[in-house]
Amino acid sequence: MLDLAIIGGGPAGLTAGLYATRGGLGNVIMFEKGMPGGQITQSSEIENYPGVCEVVTGMELMECWPKQCMKFGLKHEMEEVVKVSHNEDKTFKIELLSGKTYDAKSVVVCTGSTPKRAGFEGEDEFFGRGVSTCATCDGFFYKNKEVAVIGGGDTALEEALYLANICSKVYLIHRRDRFRAAPSTVERAQNNEKIEFILNAKVQKVYGDNMGVQGLVVEQSDKTIDLKVPGVFVFVGNVVNNQVLKQDDGKFLCEVNEYGEIIVDLKMRTSVPGLFAAGDVRIDAAKQVVCAAGDGATAAISAINYIENIEH
Repeated sequence: MLDLAIIGGGPAGLTAGLYATRGGLGNVIMFEKGMPGGQITQSSEIENYPGVCEVVTGMELMECWPKQCMKFGLKHEMEEVVKVSHNEDKTFKIELLSGKTYDAKSVVVCTGSTPKRAGFEGEDEFFGRGVSTCATCDGFFYKNKEVAVIGGGDTALEEALYLANICSKVYLIHRRDRFRAAPSTVERAQNNEKIEFILNAKVQKVYGDNMGVQGLVVEQSDKTIDLKVPGVFVFVGNVVNNQVLKQDDGKFLCEVNEYGEIIVDLKMRTSVPGLFAAGDVRIDAAKQVVCAAGDGATAAISAINYIENIEH
């Protein structure tokens, strides 16, 4: 019987493992089918992680995390978890793709979310070299430059407003003439003189060279627009990686919101005792490494308290 099963090996999962083992839990496994590190390892430049003074790649930032987190006894099992369910005694059953199973007293789900791609030509080729899904991460690199934002939801407009504080101009490209975003957010964007709307438009391709993005080609009605921008931010939604919590009846093991994000309180507790969630898979996640790490630490501390209570 595991004290704690951690599903996912990004910043949240690794930090949960560090705090859980250092905090006294003796049998903790982190299940991550690939190498630990998470989505951030794909980032080419990071300069906003506290205490790291030099600009580093995501791979460089995460390089020492596994070694540090496993120093106190965290084990890494390179397996894919397919389902987490309840046993009759309210412990948890962890089912792996290989057919192997584990039982655990508590679980922290740190499976994250995956930004959706818009599907235009060059999007994958230039991802991390001018195409981004995080204004907070990459906006500063385009200070006093023009950028483009693609999307029409709350996130797209909010990130356009954020970028308008940094960049000289923001082109907001949306395939319709109406927005899914809250009316107040739309109004704020419309009243911002740095934001130019390009509506009823479709991105055809992004282009550039070995140095990165140089521009974006947009189709609007019967004309083609060539925007000479070095940065393109795509906000067309996220896929929440919550599949491990889906049960045989199609319902989730714990409460999720309309977007499939796991509902937690400030201690990362879900609606099911002993089940915790941390990082981008939870509601209202900031989608920043430092925040995911904080979530992982909080979840681990909560798991320790939970196990102490059930054992006494």
